[in-house]
Amino acid sequence: MSDYKMLINGKAVAADETFPVLNPATEDVIAYAPKATQAHLDSAVAAARAAFPAWSATSSDERKAIIHKIADRIEENMGELADLLTQEQGKPMEGFAGLGAGFEMGGCLAWIRATAELETAVDVIQDNDEARIEVHRKPLGVVGSITPWNYPLLILFWHIIPGLRTGNTVVAKPSEYTPLTVLRAMHLISDLLPPGVLNVVTGFGEIGAAMSAHPDINKIVFTGSTPTGKRIMESAAGNLKRLTLELGGNDAAIVLPDTDVAAAAGKIFATAMINNGQTCAALKRLYVHEDIYDEMCEALAGIANSVTTGPASENPDFGPVQNKMQFDKVCALSEDARAHGATFLTGGAPTADKGYFFPVTIVRDIEEETRLVQEEPFGPILPVLKFSDVEEALARANASSAGLGGSVWSGDIEKAQELASRLECGTAWVNNHAMIQPDAPFGGVKQSGIGVEFGSYGLEEYTSIQTMQIAKG
Repeated sequence: MSDYKMLINGKAVAADETFPVLNPATEDVIAYAPKATQAHLDSAVAAARAAFPAWSATSSDERKAIIHKIADRIEENMGELADLLTQEQGKPMEGFAGLGAGFEMGGCLAWIRATAELETAVDVIQDNDEARIEVHRKPLGVVGSITPWNYPLLILFWHIIPGLRTGNTVVAKPSEYTPLTVLRAMHLISDLLPPGVLNVVTGFGEIGAAMSAHPDINKIVFTGSTPTGKRIMESAAGNLKRLTLELGGNDAAIVLPDTDVAAAAGKIFATAMINNGQTCAALKRLYVHEDIYDEMCEALAGIANSVTTGPASENPDFGPVQNKMQFDKVCALSEDARAHGATFLTGGAPTADKGYFFPVTIVRDIEEETRLVQEEPFGPILPVLKFSDVEEALARANASSAGLGGSVWSGDIEKAQELASRLECGTAWVNNHAMIQPDAPFGGVKQSGIGVEFGSYGLEEYTSIQTMQIAKG
């Protein structure tokens, strides 16, 4: 097994204790990762704080050039990183519609390079005989990044690249379920940055909690569950940390009766099952008008019956659920739906004695109050609900405390757009779902988070405003 170490102040750092990292397809240990202590975290934060003055003073063009070099280095090592990602995360190399480990690696390159090109401009709001007033964007200081296990490397770059681009230094903590690809990638690029600018510590929730409360971390960027996001928000109050929290979603889609089922079913399936359903903005509740309900259920079941679930070695469409905790939740939600009379068109039960394999599952005739509808499953299971009145469907879609994404499907674009504008969510799609890009802001409302990522809006979240007034009289 490879020897994985943390990255602190430009050096590889071991820990006295380690923890096992499992392959979710086999439940076998593939490596051991270092278990950070408070002392490790303090060293990483101190290194980042010491590196901040010089790094923040570098020019925008210099930082841009370094970030492009980071993308080049990742691209040079894509094969190795994708293979490691498959082992620890479970997603196939290609996967359904090409959305596997290779897709995540390609996303890393796209986001790094697009973010490198972003700029924070000086806004001039007054320039007359009395005064010139400028609004400047300044880096915050040390940014703490806490990332999840569903897209280990992609979400890490979503966090750290805008931080580096704006002149901040970073301390990152990947999920304890998937730390290996992150550690390997960060060591691959470490020589491109001055020591202390980028640091990585690995461990469990207590390290994340310590980051949230740390007095010398100026901002936390977190992607994960709403309960954890709330705890981070409480801990961050100690020094009024800035926060970007991308939290859980339970995205609803409304399919109007004029929808071409044959044309829409494939896109609906793909956006519900992207990354085996383990995507924050995946389509998770599907409301279909009664006129086309049976046809849509049949079409989705047909696609589900045509795909394969298995270990990466078999080149399947879908791999395992990433960890036992999430696997157990998907199983429990499935069992609860069955107990409450829902009809299972496909799947519905684990398929292997070893590994966290749960087949793609389509559920119909399910009540609104069922746990599978009310809770985010974060797995390969989709409830399909019937409606007769559009206003009723909108009310049901908006009843959730989550508000990450939502969509409307229809042959009438104007009508769909009007309805989509009434969805209570951070991103609304028309005739699509879960599609994001590096130049368009993405974030949630209600209990799906605070702040946005991506594009100029996301870049500004890593800065503070300084208004400069220059008197002329």
